[in-house]
Formats: sequence, C-alpha cells, structure tokens
Amino acid sequence: MAATISDQLREKRREAGDVLAHLPVGGDVIVGAYNGEPRTVVDAIEEVGEFADPVRLHQMLPVRGRDHFAGKVPGLRHVSWFLSPHDKDPFHRGQCDLVPNNFSEVPALMRRTLRDPLVIVAASPPDAHGWFSLGLNSEYSAAMIGELPFFVEVNAQMPRTYGENQVHVSQILGWCEADYPVVEMPPREGRPEDAKIAELVAERIPDGATIQAGIGAIPDHVLGLLVDHRELGIHTELFGPGFVDLIETGVVTGSRKRTHRNKAITTSCSGTARLYEFVAENPGVEFWPVDQTNDPKLVSQEPNFNAINATIEVDFLGQCASESLGSDYWSSSGGQPDFARGAVLSEGGQAFIVLHSTTGDGAASRIVPRLHPGAAVTTFKNIVDNVVTEYGVAELRGSSIAERTRRLIDIAHPDFRDDLHREAHDCGYLV
Repeated sequence: MAATISDQLREKRREAGDVLAHLPVGGDVIVGAYNGEPRTVVDAIEEVGEFADPVRLHQMLPVRGRDHFAGKVPGLRHVSWFLSPHDKDPFHRGQCDLVPNNFSEVPALMRRTLRDPLVIVAASPPDAHGWFSLGLNSEYSAAMIGELPFFVEVNAQMPRTYGENQVHVSQILGWCEADYPVVEMPPREGRPEDAKIAELVAERIPDGATIQAGIGAIPDHVLGLLVDHRELGIHTELFGPGFVDLIETGVVTGSRKRTHRNKAITTSCSGTARLYEFVAENPGVEFWPVDQTNDPKLVSQEPNFNAINATIEVDFLGQCASESLGSDYWSSSGGQPDFARGAVLSEGGQAFIVLHSTTGDGAASRIVPRLHPGAAVTTFKNIVDNVVTEYGVAELRGSSIAERTRRLIDIAHPDFRDDLHREAHDCGYLV
C-alpha cells in the first residue's frame, strides 16, 4: 500500500542537524534569499566548525550576519549573488565572493556552474495535501523545485502564499520545524525631492498600465501617487507595501493584463507585518520563480509595461551605475536591467530610472560626465529610456549622444550645470 501524505510527512520529519548527512562533499548549497533563509539549518551547518572538503553556500540578500561570511568556518565559503549590509564588508575584505548576474538568469547560472547542489529553504507548514509553500521568497529556489534535492525548514511564522512556489513532501529529502518571526523591512526614509520625482513619473503612467517598482524610497513614493489611476496591473520582482493600498482601493485590478489576468505577480515580498498579513492565503498575489517574473521576453508581452527603478549615478551616455560607487560594491544588478529591457520592448511600455540630482549633502552631482572609475554599469545606455530627477525627465531612448548630454544636464542640479557643460565640451560630446 502506498504511503499516505501523513505517513510521508512523518517519515521525512527531521532535526535541523540532519541536513549534514545530505551536504554535497566539496559541492554547493543553495540557500533561500532573505526570509527564505532557513535559520536553524544554516546554524547547524556552521556549528560543524570546520569542513575538510570545502562547501560553498550560495545566497542572495542575507538578512543576518553569519560567521562563514567572514571566513570564520574553515572550509565553508559564502558566495553572494546580491550583497546586503551583512556581507558587503566581508566581500570587500575578500572573505566571500560575489557573482555578477542579471536576476532573471540566476537559476540558469546556478544550474550551469554549481556542483551537485542541495537547496535549503524556509517554508510555511505543509497543508493537508503535503504541499509546503516557500512563503515570502520564491526567486531562484522556486525555479529548482522538482530538479534538485530540497531540505526544508518549516517556520511556523512563515505566511503561506500561492503560485509556482509549492514544493511537495515527495520532492524533499527531509523537513524540520522552527518558530521565529520573519524579518520586516521598515519604510525607507526619503528626501524632500522624492515627491517631485515621484510626481514626474506618476503623471506619465497611463490607466491600464502594468507596474514594476524596484527598491527605494522614490519607487515607493510613486506607488502612493497612483491612487487616482484605474485598472492597473502588477508584475514585479518585489511586492512591497505600496501595492497593498492600490489593490485594496480598487486601483489595481489586473483586468487589462495579457498574462496572469486579475493576478498580482511577484517573486519576493518584503516589508511590514501588514504586508505579510495581506499576502498570506491571498490567491490574488502569486509568487513565481525569478526566471519567469524577470524574463524580459515575458515582461514585454504586457502592453504599457512601466518599470520604475533607482540608481546611484548616470553619465552623459545614459549609463546607470546602480550597484556600486566606483569599485565600492553595495549590492548587485538585481532585476533592473531585466525590467528595463522588458519595458522598452513592451507595446507602449516605459522604463524610468530615478535618482536625486545630488548626493545627500549636495556636494556632488549624480549626473556625471563619466561614471566613477571602476563603477559597474547596471543598465547600459542602449536600453535606458527615461531618467528622472527632481528637475525633470530626460528622454534618452533614440536620442543622439549630444541630445542625451544636453537633456541630462537640463535635469542636473542648477549649481552643477555650468561645470557639466564645460566637461561635456572637454570630452567631445558637445562641440
């Protein structure tokens, strides 16, 4: 007689430390991103203290510091695919690694480069049918369901969500239990200029548009100004608090979307307790693997797709450095280039890159002749569409280098425009 779901769940019930029996010798472990990190399972791995056969743990955006980030567990190496405040400094000290990537390609890159990988993730408690939900974080982990072995930590406080983020008891090696709060992200502190930048973006978004909003105070502010719009849709990498009000007030319906009509699509969720309560058991919000949510080809299928993302600085060519200031890495590319490309390929689509015209102290312009030496170009010049500061919108796509330069100088802070004009002549972009 075939084992019942209850039998399978009971037979695969384990302690966190039992993951050690499944670690690939000299291989790779894929760790869930952000709240998808199985805290007690990683604790158990670190407690080994030393690995004779080196093991690499791959993760994006960790939410807590770890000894192995700083090389304190011999033989255990952290490989970051998107830096957070917890592994930024260890990276600069050479104690861990960073893999450049477009977020949409992370699952494919992992499949190609990792050795005998094991996936360890946090999930919600299983339902009566034996399905675990990956909860607030799907990303690359969801893309591996059914392909790679999984060891699951059930966090009693992980919200159950829906979408292509369900892993069945028959697909896992084992599961353990834990009970701790999921990490909240407080609202980001903005600057006075945010309101004007957000206004310039919001007034250009038409009714019926599908929206993607990236990380940052300005994208959040844009969502707050869309309250008078109608029949908007959501297809985003990060589902944040700003989307909740738009859904609850009926601004977002998803009725004009060509794919996933009437659904809000995302791959991750980060924010407040209210946000987590909203997505819990909510069939209107679906979590999908990142190689689907961020695939430019799929994004482009939505008409009037509007992507809103922030950057650190923009040069006269329109190149955007969004992950580092010079060689000082802060994060990684994330989904910005994915959505920028998808939006400009969308029928009627638009991509907005938003930034303040100056640094926080007003001492330097963020519109620059050349990016800081060593800067990583996150979104390259050929797909940058609209650049927005508090002084206006520079429409770059299809414009010449001279036109780009003039338009970008026009939205720079007035205190820097004369110097920028001189430098534009010096570098030959204006004659």
